[in-house]
Amino acid sequence: MESQRQQKFARLLQRDLATIFQQDSKHWFDGAFITVTSVRVSPDLSVAKVYLSFLLTKDPQGLLERIEERNKQIRHQLAARIKNQVRIIPELRFYPDDTAEYASHIDSLLDKLDIPPEENDEDVNRTRTDRNE
Repeated sequence: MESQRQQKFARLLQRDLATIFQQDSKHWFDGAFITVTSVRVSPDLSVAKVYLSFLLTKDPQGLLERIEERNKQIRHQLAARIKNQVRIIPELRFYPDDTAEYASHIDSLLDKLDIPPEENDEDVNRTRTDRNE
């Protein structure tokens, strides 16, 4: 369970990293639309796991590798934005966000379930009436 401090710091990072990816460094990634879906921060605030979602790209894994290559520059831009608000600029670790894939997997599993339709109240009442006669 994350502390309130971790959650607040994660929101700050998410907001500023989103701005960096969508405005400041768009030219680094050939116009790919990168969304910061969530950020998880270690208890000591020294490591941030950043989950990214990619649009307008044919090679998300290649894009993730290019982001890793630019990790220092992204961290430097983040430091310039939050230096007056925090003591530590966290180490950034980037991961692809797979929640959409996970949700579609769950949906496909639910579609495979064979659940019989529920009886109407009228049908149940008729059955009870028929039994009583």
